[in-house]
Amino acid sequence: MAHVQLADGALHYRLDGPADAPVLVLSNSLGTDLQMWDAQIPTWTEHFRVLRYDTRGHGQSLVTEGPYSIEQLGHDVLAMLDALDIEKAHFIGLSMGGLIGQWLGINAGSRLLSLTLCNTAAKIGNDEVWNSRIDTVLAGGRQAMADLRDASIARWFTPAFAAAEPERTLRICQMLAQTSPEGYAANCAAVRDADFRDQLNAIQVPTLIVAGCADAVTTPEHGRFMQTGILGAEYVEFPAAHLSNVEIGAPFSRRVLDFLLSL
Repeated sequence: MAHVQLADGALHYRLDGPADAPVLVLSNSLGTDLQMWDAQIPTWTEHFRVLRYDTRGHGQSLVTEGPYSIEQLGHDVLAMLDALDIEKAHFIGLSMGGLIGQWLGINAGSRLLSLTLCNTAAKIGNDEVWNSRIDTVLAGGRQAMADLRDASIARWFTPAFAAAEPERTLRICQMLAQTSPEGYAANCAAVRDADFRDQLNAIQVPTLIVAGCADAVTTPEHGRFMQTGILGAEYVEFPAAHLSNVEIGAPFSRRVLDFLLSL
C-alpha cells in the first residue's frame, strides 16, 4: 500500500506498468476509488506507467474537514507528482476527475502531456441538487451512503448493462457505500462550486473528450460544449451511461490508447 504524504495527510496511490514508460495519471469519479480503472490497466500498462490514486475523501486517502474545492484537489495531484518526481504526465479523469483535469489544464498545463476528459462537464449540476445531497449524507451517515449506492446504479449504468453484469455493477457501486460520508459531502461541494465554462480556451494540451449517449448526469451536449471550447479537442461518444470506462471496457480502453499513442 503506497501513500504520498501531503501537508495534512496521506494520499493513497498505485503504480503499474514499466518504470521507464511515460506516466499516465487516472483520477476517479465522485464516490469511487482507484479500482474503478481496473478494466483499463492490462491494456494501458503495455505502453504507460499508470499512476492511479484515491482522491482526497475517497478510498484509502486522507479525509479532512470540508468543504473541498477542485483547486485543492488539483494541488493534491501536483503534490503527488512532485513527491514521485514526475515532471509531466498524461491525465485521464472521469466525472469529478474530469473537473480536476480541467483545472490542471487551465492552471498547470505545463505539467501535462495530454488530457482525457470522460463523462464530465465544465459545470456539473446546480447548487440545489448538490446542497440537498450534502445535507442528506451528513445527516444520514453510512445509511445515506448505502441508499446512494442503490440509487447510483441507474445513474452510472444503462439498464441493459446492470441486468447483464450484476456482479460488476454491484462491485463498483459498493465503492460508494464504503466512501466516508464526510469525505463524500466535502467532494460534493467541490463539484458544486466548479465552473470552467469561461476558461476552457486556456487549455492548450491535446485533449480527448469521452461521452456516453445514455449519460443523464454529464450529457453528450456537455461533452460537445467542452470540445467547442478547447482548441483541437477530439470527441468520442459511446453507448453507455455515466461510467463509460466500466460499461464499455475494451473499446473504451483502445480508443483512449489510440489517442495517446497518436501524440
